[in-house]
Amino acid sequence: MKKRRGNIFRTVLSLIILVIIAGGAALYYVPAIQDVVIARVIDHSLTVRHDELINDDALRVAICGSGSPLADPDRRPACNLVFAAGKIFVVDAGAGSFARVARWRAPLERMEAVFLTHFHSDHIGDLPEARLQSWVSQRPAPLQVYGGPGIERVVSGFTEAYALDDFYRITHHGADFLKPENGPLQPREIANPDGTPLTGAQSKVVLEENGLTVTAFAVDHTPVIPAYGYRFDYRGRSVVFSGDTRTSEGLTLHAKGADVLLHEAMDKNIVGLMGAAAMRAQIPVAQKIMHDIPDYHASPRDAAETAKEAGVAQLVLTHLIPALPGWLGNRIFLRGTDVGGVETRIAYDGMLIELPAGSKAVTYSSLGR
Repeated sequence: MKKRRGNIFRTVLSLIILVIIAGGAALYYVPAIQDVVIARVIDHSLTVRHDELINDDALRVAICGSGSPLADPDRRPACNLVFAAGKIFVVDAGAGSFARVARWRAPLERMEAVFLTHFHSDHIGDLPEARLQSWVSQRPAPLQVYGGPGIERVVSGFTEAYALDDFYRITHHGADFLKPENGPLQPREIANPDGTPLTGAQSKVVLEENGLTVTAFAVDHTPVIPAYGYRFDYRGRSVVFSGDTRTSEGLTLHAKGADVLLHEAMDKNIVGLMGAAAMRAQIPVAQKIMHDIPDYHASPRDAAETAKEAGVAQLVLTHLIPALPGWLGNRIFLRGTDVGGVETRIAYDGMLIELPAGSKAVTYSSLGR
């Protein structure tokens, strides 16, 4: 009896294996079967849409870029999406970051504004893509772009660079679909009344609507001026973006009592080792860059101390410099951040942070890469 059962099991297993092999061969060789599989994948991708991200039950942040200008296969340069008051707001748009965003199937027609912390290339490179993706998604008005003095120059430059692209797309798809009046970027300068940039501990409320308040404040990224951080307050919850900065009085002041601080971080020890290696390898360009960049960035320890002083219990390290592999990089960046009262995490592309209204909870999950 046992032998008979064994034979039956082996026969069934063999049949299953044959079916799997035949199915795999059909998928590999038969175009009609390939088309059926691809059609089902497409159907699924088009029905998955994250409209819940703009629900008014929480303040949400999705990180679409946690890296820096230094090449990193796993991280795009600086980019964040904030979901609040039924709208989407972008904080920085580093090159390639909106390839991540497109995969999330967020309701990009709800994108209302972009807030630029400063005008380094790794923070503005995908501004045209943010504009295009939200325009094609039927954004109903021009995209507002906030930044310090110089924002008009940045916007006008991108507008001119993409003028022919706009013309081709409107001609091809039609003005009824791609409405020309909704396509443009619209600059919104953040400055003092005399037109000078915010400096020191200066701040300015730049947007108030439907219970959402966005405050810009100066940070210290000298010689880069203007350089701003942003605070978003919505339904009793708050999140602060440091932008690029060394330890900054303005950041500490305006992060007071926030729920989450997203702070840039540079491991200066590793950067120093990279500079020394560049010197030994006789690569003067790399040596020069590694020598210069530490003086206008903050270390993970600096970020943790800022969070502690500001009374922020949740710290997320982002804009990570340099690129380091997986778990080892995470361990290195967490050195020195064990500051009392502060829980520190390492950002990654696709991280979703949710702050439910009427609660003290902060939850972390993933939208995927």
